[in-house]
This record gives sequence, structure tokens and C-alpha cells, in this order.
Amino acid sequence: ALVLPGTPRRILAWAAGAALGVLVLVKVLDMGFFATFDRQFNPVDDWGYAGIGIETLRDSIGRTSADLVVGLLAVLAIGLLVLPALAVLRLTRVAADHRPRALAAVAGLALVWVVLRAAGAPVASTSAADLAAGEVRAVQAALRGHEAFARALRHDRFRDTPGVRLLTALRGKDVLLVFVESYGRVAVQDSPLSRRVDAVLDRGTRQLRAAGFSARTAFLTSPTFGGISWLAHSTLQSGVWVDSQRSYDQLVSSDRFTLSQAFRRAGWRTVDDVPSNDRTWPEGSSFYRYDTVYDRRNVGYRGPQFFYASMPDQYVLAAFQRLELARPARRPIFAEVDLVSSHVPWTRIPRLIGWNDVGDGSIFHRVPVDESDQAALFSDADRVRAAYGRSIEYSLSALISFVRRYGDANDVLVVLGDHQPAAIVTGEGAGHDVPISIIARDPAVLRRVAGWRWEDGLRPSPGAPVWPMSAFRDRFLRAFGSRAAGG
Repeated sequence: ALVLPGTPRRILAWAAGAALGVLVLVKVLDMGFFATFDRQFNPVDDWGYAGIGIETLRDSIGRTSADLVVGLLAVLAIGLLVLPALAVLRLTRVAADHRPRALAAVAGLALVWVVLRAAGAPVASTSAADLAAGEVRAVQAALRGHEAFARALRHDRFRDTPGVRLLTALRGKDVLLVFVESYGRVAVQDSPLSRRVDAVLDRGTRQLRAAGFSARTAFLTSPTFGGISWLAHSTLQSGVWVDSQRSYDQLVSSDRFTLSQAFRRAGWRTVDDVPSNDRTWPEGSSFYRYDTVYDRRNVGYRGPQFFYASMPDQYVLAAFQRLELARPARRPIFAEVDLVSSHVPWTRIPRLIGWNDVGDGSIFHRVPVDESDQAALFSDADRVRAAYGRSIEYSLSALISFVRRYGDANDVLVVLGDHQPAAIVTGEGAGHDVPISIIARDPAVLRRVAGWRWEDGLRPSPGAPVWPMSAFRDRFLRAFGSRAAGG
């Protein structure tokens, strides 16, 4: 800027200032993404989460509060982009007005920086330049990943398998794929809250055994952390690693074969139960090929909302029993059921009631809840962890009670978490593992997975097997009698 005339100098100042502002914004986004999703911001893929994030925030804290937060964030983002540019513009103008002294200062500072850099002093940092280079590499990697993911989608050994060669060992069974929101390793191991959750799992194992059910349990490594649950759902169902919105969009526009498609092709009625949805979900029919999709609009709920959870998990299960499992003269069912009472913010946690009392859910207007003020809760990490733990206890207790009450010899449940909760619960470096259990009354079902070496019961030990979530589809299909086309 010291050697340029006025107009080019001003153009340079605006460009350099805007670039510095973008780097500051990226650093802020990295901080937010590490705190929430345990990873840095992806400049190619992550812009697509803005709309979904705003909707989730509105469901979690209310529309007015969410809109206020979004407005403040927008002002902050604009400020981060504009203020550095104005500062650089002023700096270059002052330097140009005092060119001799500015040249001497720049030369002196450059010499000091070189000396400090050679000495390894932290004040001589290249972090901004490193961040800029890192962002360029991240963009290149994301573009290469798009091509690699397309190749993975094309390699699908079960896509052309006829229905008569799919899932032959599960004929006549109702198979429920149950996702428990934010049910991660932290809930069952190495944390103060895990003792209470483990007690629920151990008691549930005994109760299910008394009812004739057995369970085998391990861990899966989820592609996501702290949220963005649909990445985990699609990874498990499709058998490919879906770790970004870009990959998800690419997947659902493809003809990749899913577990729901496999069951449908083999003669099952296929159902999805997503109580958090309040609108039509096109991918449910176009990609997953569900015969029926339930959401908050069509399950007859007349009770209160529990922040993000539009209804308690107990109602979700009771409605599914009424609408599907209790229907006479029906086909076997495959269903994905999402339990979301354990979704952040964990400020309004339901309580179990008698199954005969659930009705249309209006009773939940009168049932006491564990309720916390959100601002007070999230100002205390210990209280957040305790609230998260109680929500997991509730979801698991509701599911175990449901199996005891309504389960029969033809039921097979695959129960798992979608991802770990946010870092405020897990701490740093917690990993992406989530528990998974297969529950069945028919011993032949669990004999089929004996070679997996999963552990007995609902609670996995620290040494339980760990698979990538993307490995589950093919192993499940092979274990239960599916043979790939040509195999």
C-alpha cells in the first residue's frame, strides 16, 4: 500500500480487509463447530446447514428467541467482514500520509519478526496464513471427496438382489430400527452420568430376560457428532459413509440400496416414524421407499410440546403400536422409529406413565416434568450433563417398557444412538462411538449374529467390538440370509 497510488491502494485495502474478515469469521465458525460437532467448519459443505440449524433452534428455544439469536449472529458476521476492511483502509491511508516513517517501521518490524520466528517465539505467528492455506486445502479435499463418494455409491453389491434372496432368516418378523437421539458412548462409560444410565440398562436386561428376550450389544462409530442426525441414519441404511450435507444430498439423489428398500423388496411393509418432522419429507418415498411416513401431523397427538421433541417418546411408541403393530391381518413390518426426547436442550424431560393412560397424549398436560431454565442450565456444565443423562434414562426406560408390554416372539429390534451429544457433555476428544443392541425373543435370531462377538445384554463394556456405522448394512443383510446378486 505504501508504493501504490490512491485508488489501487484503496482497492487493495478493501480486498485485504475483507480477506482478514473472512479468516476471522472462519475462526469463529471453527470454534462453534468444534464445540458442537467436534470438527472444524467445512467451507464447501457446511453452508447448507444454515436453514436447518435455524429451524432446529426455533424448535429448541422458541421462534422469538431463535430469531433474536439469528439476528445477533447476522450482525456479528457483517461486523467481522466490514470492520477489518475499514481498519485496513484507515491503516493504509495513515501509512501513505507518513511514508518515510511507515517504511522504516515496516522494515524494522519485518526484521524483528524474522528474528523471533527463527527463535521460535509464539509472537511471530503464521496462524492466519496457515488458516488460509488450510481452507484452500479443505475446499480441494471436499471436491475430491465428492468424486470418491460417487464411486462408492456405484459399488453396491445388493442393489440388484431379488426379493426372494433377501433377509430370508427374518421372514415373518417385525423388525424395528430404533434410533435414540444423542445416545453416545459417554452415556454408558467413563462419566458421572453413566452410572445411572448403566443401572437402567442392567435393570432392563434383567427385565427383558424375564420376558423371554435377549440382547447383544456393541458400538458403532457415527459419521457425525453433536447433531445432524440424518447423516447417521443414512449411513446405517445405505452402507456408505455420509459425513456431510453435500454427501447426503448426493446419496438421496442416487439409486443406492437401503435397508428399508431391502425389506420392502422382500415383502415387508415399510414405515418411518419421525415425530420431529412437521412437513412432507420427499426422500422418505423417493429414496428410502417407505410405504408410510408418520410425523407430528398424523399420529393424533394432543399433548404439549417438549421443546425440540414434539411429543414424548412413550407416545411415539404407543401410537406406533396402535397405528401399525395392532392392525389385524397385516404383513410383517420394517420400521425406522426415531426417539427424540433426549434431543438438546434437555430442559423439559417427560416421565413414564401407564401405557393405558397414554391415550391421545393430552394427559401429558397434567403429568409433572423435569423442567429447567435453559439459560441457567447451560451456564453450568454439570447440570447440562445431568439433564442429558436423565433424558437418556427416560428414552431407554420407555423403550424397554414398550418391549415388555407389547413385544412378542416375532419382534426384532435394532436399537442404537445416532451420535454423541455436544462437547459440553462429552468433553474434548470423546470420539464418535454410539451403543447398538439387537433385541429378540427368538434364539435363532441371535444365533445368526453369534459370529459378530457382540456382548450379552444391553450395556456394552469398554472392550465391546466397534464397527464403522457404514459397515452395518452389508453385515446385517448377510447375517440374515441375503445373498448379493451373482454371489
